[in-house]
Amino acid sequence: MAVRSLFPILLSRDLPRLVSFYEHALHGRVDYRFGSADADDYVSLTLGGGSLGIGRDPAVPAATAGDRVALWFYVDDVDAAFSRWRSAGGDVVQQPGETPWGERVAQVRDPDGNLVNLGAAVSASPD
Repeated sequence: MAVRSLFPILLSRDLPRLVSFYEHALHGRVDYRFGSADADDYVSLTLGGGSLGIGRDPAVPAATAGDRVALWFYVDDVDAAFSRWRSAGGDVVQQPGETPWGERVAQVRDPDGNLVNLGAAVSASPD
């Protein structure tokens, strides 16, 4: 047995709001919708080469005591992605900065409070 692919599924009280956020913040594209004529129960988004599922669950607590999972998106330009994230209404946890392991990373939260890292390798400067 081998794992062929993996994608996270976020649960949200307000599925349309969170789908719209990821469409605007990270240029997500809706691939699949499931639900009734009145409302979606599940939406799958393509984000670059990956997928993100969002399911509607009215019982999800508004806030939790701590983070149990974090998403990590590798992007072409951390500063541009960070700017789009803020413009779309996301919260800032940590401004973009360079890490000791050679990546530029920003830490943010989506409108449901999910912790998200936006990262990219730091390009070597010419000598």
